[in-house]
Amino acid sequence: MRMSLTQQMTQLARQAKVASRQLAKLSTEEKNACLLAMADAIEASRQSIQEANALDMEAGAGTGLSTAMLDRLKLDDKRVADMAKGLREVAALPDPVGRLLDDRTRPNGLRLQKIATPIGVIVIIYESRPNVTADAASLCFKSGNATILRGGKEAIHSNQAIARVMLQAAAKTLTSFPEHAIQVVPTTDREAVRELLALTQYIDLCMPRGGESLIRAVTECSKVPVIKHYKGVCHVYVDADADLAMAEEIVFNAKCQRPGVCNAMETLLVDNTVAPQFLRSVLKRLKQVELRADEAALAILQPAAAGTGSVIRPATEQDFFTEYNDCILNVRVVDGVQQAIDHINQYGSAHSDSIVTRNEARARQFLSDVDSAAVYWNASTRFTDGGEFGMGAEIGISTDKIGARGPMGLEELTSYKWIGLGNGQIRS
Repeated sequence: MRMSLTQQMTQLARQAKVASRQLAKLSTEEKNACLLAMADAIEASRQSIQEANALDMEAGAGTGLSTAMLDRLKLDDKRVADMAKGLREVAALPDPVGRLLDDRTRPNGLRLQKIATPIGVIVIIYESRPNVTADAASLCFKSGNATILRGGKEAIHSNQAIARVMLQAAAKTLTSFPEHAIQVVPTTDREAVRELLALTQYIDLCMPRGGESLIRAVTECSKVPVIKHYKGVCHVYVDADADLAMAEEIVFNAKCQRPGVCNAMETLLVDNTVAPQFLRSVLKRLKQVELRADEAALAILQPAAAGTGSVIRPATEQDFFTEYNDCILNVRVVDGVQQAIDHINQYGSAHSDSIVTRNEARARQFLSDVDSAAVYWNASTRFTDGGEFGMGAEIGISTDKIGARGPMGLEELTSYKWIGLGNGQIRS
């Protein structure tokens, strides 16, 4: 008898919960041996993985996927090699499980220790890139968590092939490897996500990775906790006391080094005392960027842009809320650091924001009062990344305030428990 979708998802979740209990018992050496075996197997199975990927590519082309989407979907030799490399890098990272977070002894002699533990069962929902299957599964595995992976329907064959290779390699390496530690949702039915995220007795956490529409849809339907960031509306504020040459380099990097990512700058704020000089100068560096400027910035930019081919348009209110992921930049002239802070806290997405200044008092005010996951002084917003933070790997970025915030690595995939060590203490 064929199982219903509810029964399928319940079985997946129940299996994952059992696997999570077994995973929590594995030693660091056992986990690392499995990860290294997975890496070797990914390389050895390149042909079969690429054959599965070819099915997805063919289906994607037939359903009209864009060239950009097909490029994200494709697993060429380098991307397969990079997956294996990523697995080895995760194996080399310190094990986050078992860390002593606190150790205190009460007056009655009771010793209390706070110990890092796995979260349990984590659902990862993502789009397009099948290499995320290996990345997410390896990070969850190293941190002792069972994972259920729900990739986009366009990558179903690729995702299943990658997970199958990883599981088979681990099972050959470790007889006690839990067979359901890594599972891929076997259906492309969107309703499966809703069914899965209603199973609060089995699922501990969901992490969606993708565009704002995907993340909002997941968050709205989930009954389990969701760690997320909706979008990255990031700012750079050039203060009156900025080193303008430094500011120009930071602005160019924050916008142009990779404009399609969540930590790229979307709005440039410039103090009115330096705006005429700075905007005329930086305009030369931003020739390929469409600028959407407020009234004061327009008055400076439009005359300076005459005959250059630069596109300058008036900014709308909605523009300042927008994550473009493109070569488009909002520009606003502000009256001092407080107005910059107010603008960021109103229009920003609590992701990454930067001040460029030589004035320490203003910098400290900015760092204290801007309510974002990452705030910088004289540095590009592009540093908000697990690798750049020295985490070694990243499973996502959170703009939430409860739980993880900012780039999430292995440590952010753990919870903790208190262990009490006594010798007969009772409470009076």
